[in-house]
Amino acid sequence: MQLSELAEALNADLVGDGSLRVERPVHPAEAAGPGDLALAMEPALVELLETSAARSAVLTDGAEPPAGRLDGYLVVRRSRYAMAGLMEAFKRPPVLAPGIDPSARVAEDAEIGEGVTVGAFTVIGAGTVVGAGSVILDHVSIGAGARLGAGCLIHAGARIGDRVELGQRVILQPNACIGPDGFSYVTPEPGSVETAKASGKVEAFNTEIVRINSIGTVVLEDDVEIGACSTIDRGTVAATRVGRNTKIDNLVMVGHNVRIGENCFICAQVGIAGSTVIGDRVVLAGQVGVADHIEIGHDSVIAAGSGVGRKVPPRSVWAGYPAVDREDAFETYLYTKRLKFMFNDLKTLRKKVKALEGASDEGAGSHESAPGDNR
Repeated sequence: MQLSELAEALNADLVGDGSLRVERPVHPAEAAGPGDLALAMEPALVELLETSAARSAVLTDGAEPPAGRLDGYLVVRRSRYAMAGLMEAFKRPPVLAPGIDPSARVAEDAEIGEGVTVGAFTVIGAGTVVGAGSVILDHVSIGAGARLGAGCLIHAGARIGDRVELGQRVILQPNACIGPDGFSYVTPEPGSVETAKASGKVEAFNTEIVRINSIGTVVLEDDVEIGACSTIDRGTVAATRVGRNTKIDNLVMVGHNVRIGENCFICAQVGIAGSTVIGDRVVLAGQVGVADHIEIGHDSVIAAGSGVGRKVPPRSVWAGYPAVDREDAFETYLYTKRLKFMFNDLKTLRKKVKALEGASDEGAGSHESAPGDNR
């Protein structure tokens, strides 16, 4: 596209020749010719334009390119946000022949919308509805009675269980699994976990484990994205629900009956135990663990590697294991770091105290033995 067209798409300021043809965005050092658009939205990258083969670039507000090196460039305010627009402009959608591949198995009563693409060896169950314009890649399985909204993108190997509901424009990355049974079991009498919670001791034994079937479902609202190899368990009776526009990374585990709000970020290797409620716009950084039956308030941020075991108020920033308010966690880390020096000081003080006690004992002994001392 022309540089001027890209400026309009990004709502960016255009400086120089807007008729330049732009073929692809690249790192400044990797530019091979004048058709490459150099992404120089960091100070160190702007310096690389001095020797880059690119004749066009994207810079952030306030940056100045080397004199005479560019024929035209774009100025953006927020580089990360500009990247989203750039990648959308130059996106490379999955390559798949239109229509339904002959090797796919589609139930006779399934409702397939207009313009739907179905890849090789995909199975679509009885009574399933697939919205218009959806793209389902190879080796996908969709259970009976599932409903997919318009414009969904289901990557290879994804699994969608019976009765699961997907809103519009939902994206499932490869091997995502939506709607397996929850990890839900019970013992006929109170078992080890229940007694441990009550008394801190194991006072009973799990002599038998009985399965609790999951008859609920999973609901993913509009514009939700689920990462590769992530799993969302179906609810025991009702639905496990993920709110509109929430983004879930790879290798995330969401337990049964969990409710996640809108516009949340759930990063890689997060584990959320059953029946937890997560508010809107919450961020769970990588490897956060969340205990069952607790609530995380709206707009909270939980730092990477934290273990959340109790209710989190709205707009909190928590860190640590167990997770506490960020300032308290950092204070604990600071004092822990100082323990070595405190113990060294303690040793020194003990030596001084012993020396003083020894001197005192010697003085007391010599005083008692002194003849004629009538004081």
